[in-house]
Parts: sequence; C-alpha cells; structure tokens
Amino acid sequence: MAYVLAVLAAFANAMTTILQRLGVETAPASSTMRLSLLTYALRRKVWLAGFGVMIAGFLLQFSALHYGRLTAVQPILTLELPFLVAILGGWFRHPLGWREWLGAAGAAGGLAGFLVLASPGGGNSLPRLEDWLLVSGACVGAATVAVLLTRRGSPAWQAAMFGISAAIAFAFTAALIKEMNIQIGSGWGTLFLHWAPYALAASGLAGMYLTQNAFHAGPVTASQATLVIVDPLVSIAIGIGLFGDRLATSGARGPVEALALVVLFAGVYSLARSPLVSSVKSEEDESAHLLSRRRQSPDPTASLCGSQ
Repeated sequence: MAYVLAVLAAFANAMTTILQRLGVETAPASSTMRLSLLTYALRRKVWLAGFGVMIAGFLLQFSALHYGRLTAVQPILTLELPFLVAILGGWFRHPLGWREWLGAAGAAGGLAGFLVLASPGGGNSLPRLEDWLLVSGACVGAATVAVLLTRRGSPAWQAAMFGISAAIAFAFTAALIKEMNIQIGSGWGTLFLHWAPYALAASGLAGMYLTQNAFHAGPVTASQATLVIVDPLVSIAIGIGLFGDRLATSGARGPVEALALVVLFAGVYSLARSPLVSSVKSEEDESAHLLSRRRQSPDPTASLCGSQ
C-alpha cells in the first residue's frame, strides 16, 4: 500500500512541477526571494491549479508515510521525473528519444534494485526532542548555506542551489509527516497540542517558497535535478538517524545498493537534461513553436535537437 501511494504522490508532484513552473516563469526578475513572487503566482490560475494538485500529493505522501518508512517512501518520489517527462511528451506531442527512455529505465531500475536489496525495516522509533533539535539545526543550516550561495553564479547555479535548499526543506517536512503519523497512534485529540503540525506547516511553506524561486531563477533542468536527487538522500539520512530505519547492508549488499542509487540518480539527471524538461514554457508561442518544429521535422532526433 505504501509503495502504491508513494507512486501516486510522485505523479501528483510531477503535475505540480509543470503547473507551478508555468505559473511563475514570466514573473519579473526582481521578484526572486521576495514575497511578490508568491503574490504574482497567486494571480495565475495555472499556479493555483498546481497548488491544488500539490495538496493532493501531500495527502498521498502523508498516507504513504503512515504505512511505510521514510527510507522507502522518499526514494520512490524520484519517479516524479519520469512522470514529468512522460506528461510533457504528451503535452507537447513530442516524441520520446533515447535520453528519455534510457533515463526512465535507469531511474526505475535503480530504484527497484535499491528497495529490493536494502529491504528497509524498523523506522517506528519515537525521536527525542533533543534529536529533533539537532536535525532541525542541521537542515536549517544547510538550507541557509544553499540560499546564500545563490547570491552569485549563473542562473543555472542559482536554480540548482535553490533546488538543494527546497529539497532539504521537503526532506525535513517528510520527517515531520512521519512524526505526526507516529503521534496519531496516541489519538487525534492530542495531535494539535504537539509541536509537529506547526513545524510541518512552516517547513512545507518554506519548501514551496524555495521551489518557486528555483523555478524562477534559472533552467528547470538544474532545479529539478537537485530537487529530485537531494530529497531522498537527506530523507534516508534522517530516517536512519532519527527514526531508526534499518537498511540491509551486510556483505555485498551495501556496495550494490550504492551502485543502484548511482544508477537511479544518473537516470534522474539524464531525464532532467531532456529537451522536454528544459522546454517547459508558459508562453503560448513557445508551445506553438515546439509543435511547429515537430510538424516540420519528420525525424524525431531532429525534433529533439530543435527544441533545445
């Protein structure tokens, strides 16, 4: 059940990425790291639609973490990128090339290999408050450093750094979701007397805000790759250190699991560099341009090259 819910959450996240990217891409350049970026987004129907889908994705992820472990659910969310490419392929009626098929196969195969070999277990420990303070400090510190690094560098670098900061915020949010699921076992009546729901709201909003800045700052290829890769890595570390998740790493399993993750992230990176992902545009003329390129070029390879 947890795996099915996580896959559905990954699909919802892919739709959210497309709709919210369309919603902020034409915002003024001066709105980066300003509340005016969200003000601009809230006036766009496409962004609001993406927000609705994001809520659905959050509920699916919440349910998945109720049944499953952080170290299992979060890596499954990397399937967002194969879903993203598939949706964009249908959206722009663009043929999928070798990069997309190879990247999707690598992402799916690496994920399956990791989950089978690692056989995640445990994960039901109730963390102490001092452990939460330590993890919170590490996450806030790392995300802050990533944001500070956006002050200089190319748009691609800035988008990647914002993506890293957002990924850390989302991994921390997932840990808080897991904490809330554990607290629910003690009864719904006391849940909102606990600090976790309020920390969850703050970290979730921070992640959403940083994601909008990542989409707005530079190429979606840079932001999406770091978002999808960093989130599961941080989540695995938090799951093991905070909730007592256990991965089977004895013998040859450990190195092979590491190799499976490398294959997974290589597939994700390849998909992030797909012309389909880099061509997400909100302007109608860009969509028409892509479609006209496809009609003019019978060769799928030429069509792909034309969209870059």
